[in-house]
Amino acid sequence: MNLTVGEIAEACGGKLVLSAGNHVTDGTGVDSVTLDSRKVTTGGVFVASVGERRDGHEFIAQVFSAGAALVVTEKTPKQVETEWGVPADLWGSYVLVENSLQALKEIGAFYRSKLSIPVVGITGSVGKTSTKEFVAGVLSEKYCVLKTDGNYNNELGVPLTLLRIREEHEAAVIEMGISDFGEMHRLSRMAKPDICVITNIGQCHLENLKSREGILKAKSEIFDYMSEDGQVCLNGEDDMLRRITDVRGRKPHFFGLGGDPCEEVYAADIVSRGLLGSLATMYFPNEAVSVEVPQPGRHMVINAAAAACVARLLGLSAQQIAEGIKKVRPVDGRNNLLQTKDYVIIDDCYNANPVSMRSALDLLALSEGFRVAILGDMFELGEDSDRLHTQVGAYAAISGADRIICVGENSRHMYEGALEASGQPGQSILYFPDKKHLLEQLSVRREELLPGGCSILVKASHGMQFSEVIGYLRQA
Repeated sequence: MNLTVGEIAEACGGKLVLSAGNHVTDGTGVDSVTLDSRKVTTGGVFVASVGERRDGHEFIAQVFSAGAALVVTEKTPKQVETEWGVPADLWGSYVLVENSLQALKEIGAFYRSKLSIPVVGITGSVGKTSTKEFVAGVLSEKYCVLKTDGNYNNELGVPLTLLRIREEHEAAVIEMGISDFGEMHRLSRMAKPDICVITNIGQCHLENLKSREGILKAKSEIFDYMSEDGQVCLNGEDDMLRRITDVRGRKPHFFGLGGDPCEEVYAADIVSRGLLGSLATMYFPNEAVSVEVPQPGRHMVINAAAAACVARLLGLSAQQIAEGIKKVRPVDGRNNLLQTKDYVIIDDCYNANPVSMRSALDLLALSEGFRVAILGDMFELGEDSDRLHTQVGAYAAISGADRIICVGENSRHMYEGALEASGQPGQSILYFPDKKHLLEQLSVRREELLPGGCSILVKASHGMQFSEVIGYLRQA
């Protein structure tokens, strides 16, 4: 890691206090930066912050004991001794700052400015994580790639991801998620993307962003700190994104399914293989190649096209792109197919909004046999929440699901929408006020509610914690 103690202090504007005890100087190199005291290693940096549950300053003595080279702190040794009983003489070298979390962001931005590898920034309302996986997977056919892990896509996750980039990495793929205006501006300032990808403009975070126009404006902040010769890749299937015709004097590159003449990289001749994925032809300006998309659904083919668009800009051949797409695998909670003795489970419970709900229901429709949709609340939809839940319920009723189980306070509107739209013979529509009631009923009526051999979609916003439902089904 090409970063020194002195550079850290300078980057965050803090006061560097060196301790003779741990033999650290301002030129001492560090090998990691973390917010988690349990992950501190010899020569690492611990950023002590005050969290909702714990105060990181409580663990300063133990991180120095673990070999930390430096602590970034917003409290003095005397303050920490008073509050937590950590003797000041147990401290090593530290940087005193006004706000530790802001310091982390400044350190991440500074470190990014020292890097010469291409950084791909990915945002959008739906499909950020899946697209990130496709882009990283395809680029790995040519480069050593670092990608965002888990849900590290916010104002703390992005700098921590940037600070994981090492000398061996030749490209980085950074997922960037927001819920309000200004956030993407700050993320872009840290990531300074060379290639910006926007997957779509859907209906999410409407509580703050109000409308799709507001979402487009907020997502477009990713261009604010794009590198001077940066490139932009946009979904040509999205009516809002097609409005973007110029970014800093450059035309965007559009990808999609050939639905608009603007698309220069697109997938066509699509043959669905059900839950096994799709076969397609990927078209480029001067050539085409057959591809096998291993994850099911039209939206996954679009994600593959996004990866192909990025990969062409970074010099990959058509054959390398096809090989990379074929190897991509889902992550937990994101269209992840699970096979148990009794069920085929579509684990898509990481998050939800109206667009991703419809895509997931389309995916369930590709399955064989009896189909069950277990759907929970969608959060942060603002004043349109009731209407949007009703619309999703109606879509579920006509999508081919044999049983629809709506769970949660907001999902009562989903339940009502499904009842009103239902016309499928034998279709059953159920409602449970919360996850607890659902699990209680499953424990006593599982074979009735979930017949053996059925396919089950599980989807809700992350706050519903439907991973517990997935856990129950896997055990069952």
